[in-house]
Amino acid sequence: MSFFRRELGPVERFENALREKQTTRLKLAARSRAADAVVADKRKTAEKLAVAGAADAKLARAEGELRSVEERAKALRAELAEFDEQLVSAERALAEARAQRERDRIADEIEAMAGAIEKAAPGFDAGAAGLLAAAGKGAAPIPQAARFSASIDAVRREVLSAVELICWELRSAAASTRSGNANAGQSAAAEPEQPALPDIQRQLIYTLSPLQWREGTELKRVPAFAATGLPAYLVPVALRHQHADHMNARRVQTLMHVHGNGAAQAEVGADDPRLVDLDALAADAQEKRADVA
Repeated sequence: MSFFRRELGPVERFENALREKQTTRLKLAARSRAADAVVADKRKTAEKLAVAGAADAKLARAEGELRSVEERAKALRAELAEFDEQLVSAERALAEARAQRERDRIADEIEAMAGAIEKAAPGFDAGAAGLLAAAGKGAAPIPQAARFSASIDAVRREVLSAVELICWELRSAAASTRSGNANAGQSAAAEPEQPALPDIQRQLIYTLSPLQWREGTELKRVPAFAATGLPAYLVPVALRHQHADHMNARRVQTLMHVHGNGAAQAEVGADDPRLVDLDALAADAQEKRADVA
């Protein structure tokens, strides 16, 4: 014998309630049909008595019985109509409970994905650290090993920053999905990756101002408060002038919660007075270094 019963979920409770209402409705409809049949029978009886010229007492009694069953049938029809409205509400509540269960299932899967990524990140970090340690062994400095170490370290930082960003985006999408705000979740999940030229090393940063720069013949513009893969040679310039910050910076975490990652912002116009030309800043820095030299 089981002493503990499993607690029913919202969907099961609504399903049980709906089945009970459907059963009650069938019984109520049967009573209403039976009452209508009695009304029809009493009408025929009263009609026959009237046609046959029955005594006034009989006619009065027949009319009284007819009015009584008519009122009863009318009350049952009204009760049935009210119950039908309750049944529609129960069906609507069940549909919403099922939709919420599906949203919760999808949100749980998204959160599990974020957890799995976070769990895997230390392994990647440890592997990158192992490569750096291996490349650093030896008494004599080797230029190839130094370049390899720099590349590995840059990739490690970018991947760890990307892990923080994707986990935040996934959890935001999960929260939006769970609450039924599908647009927010879809915009985060469907955000297109920024095309990256294969010969340009990039670093993921968070912009604090609208930025623009050139990559070959293409002019790039990104809004403020957006995660973007900036060419690595422009990152020091953006950081030095406080136009961007690292993804793991404390203020960036706060700004991401306030502004998001820039996916929903409008395109930056060329006439935006806040727009910062990183190429111009980099050129100015080179000229100042040349003057000092």
